[in-house]
Formats: sequence, C-alpha cells, structure tokens
Amino acid sequence: MKSLPQSLKKISHFLQRLPGIGEKTANRMAFYFLRIPEGDLMEFAESVKELKNKTRMCVSCLNLTEEDEICEICNSPQRDTSIITVVEDVLDLLSFEVGNIYQGIYHVLHGKIDPLNNVGPDDIYIEKLLKRVQNGRLLKEIILATNLDMEGEATAMYLKHKLQELQKRRKKKFRITRLAYGLPMGANLEYADYMTLKRAIEGRSEY
Repeated sequence: MKSLPQSLKKISHFLQRLPGIGEKTANRMAFYFLRIPEGDLMEFAESVKELKNKTRMCVSCLNLTEEDEICEICNSPQRDTSIITVVEDVLDLLSFEVGNIYQGIYHVLHGKIDPLNNVGPDDIYIEKLLKRVQNGRLLKEIILATNLDMEGEATAMYLKHKLQELQKRRKKKFRITRLAYGLPMGANLEYADYMTLKRAIEGRSEY
C-alpha cells in the first residue's frame, strides 16, 4: 500500500469500508477503476454523486424511489392494497419482486429490533406502519416477513402485539400472518431463491 499513488490509496481505503470488502479486494477494485474507459468511470462517478440527491423514501411504504412521493409499487393499479407485507429492508422487498409471486404492497421497517445494538422499536418505522393500518379502510391481511433470526422474530412478536392492540382498540378485522418456514432459521430473505420464497408465502399461517 505504501507504494500506491495517493488517489488509488484513497479509493482503496473507501472500498474497504464496504461490507465484505477486504484490503486485497479493495486494491483490485481500485486498479480496475483505473483501467476502465474514462467515460465509463465518469458515468459511474456521476451515478454515485446523484445517489443521495435523487433517492428518497416513498411516503407510503418507505421503499426507495426516485419519484416525488409515491413509489412505483404503491402507485400501481394492479397491486392489491388490502395486503401489506412488512419487511426489514429494501433488499428483502426486491426478493419478493422476483418471479411475480406477490401482488400486494409493502411496508419497509429499515431495520429490526436489536437491543444488543441499541435498536429499539422507536428506531425503526413501526409507528408509521401502525398509522397506516389505523387509517387503512379495506385492509385484509398483514404478512410479517421479518427475517427468521432472533432479532427478526423479536420484531415480529412486537408487531403482532401492537397490531392486536390496534385491532381491539379500533375494532378492525384483518389477518396477521407470518411467512411459513420454507425458509431456514437464520436465513436472510435477500439470499432466498424464487421457489423457497414462493413456498414460504403460499404456506404462511396465522401468527
């Protein structure tokens, strides 16, 4: 690293901050950037520059979007707005969108309850979900699709309790379901294949 030009060092040091990227991989990627055509590199740099400026959260489901307020999924007339699937992050949402296995809408929590890392219910978008449910008119089902690890289970249990409280208080009738265990314990939805997700959503049960 000592013999690398300063510009390459800066790129390598930044890349090492990304998940799963070590020093050797970061160095190889930095050299790759140096070798690709300048036009491609400038296009990549411009995309990175615009990432924060153009990307925003959907005001309804909190999915990421470049639209003004509502994302493409929430805005689609083909979607069944009476079914909401609650996921931890946008990558989990994208897993459901592969293969056209689900036609409802979503709510993205952007995290999960994790006391060991000081993440509580107020640190993720649970209250936003409860307000959506409270104000929703034709809600039939909420699918809790948090991951099947300890933190995901704790988040699902907390959500179930809060949703049941809301049902009693507001006299609302909707199903609360959990993904079936076609998914292995400890697995993340981001890495699930199409058929595994299909079996999990078709076999969901009351929760």
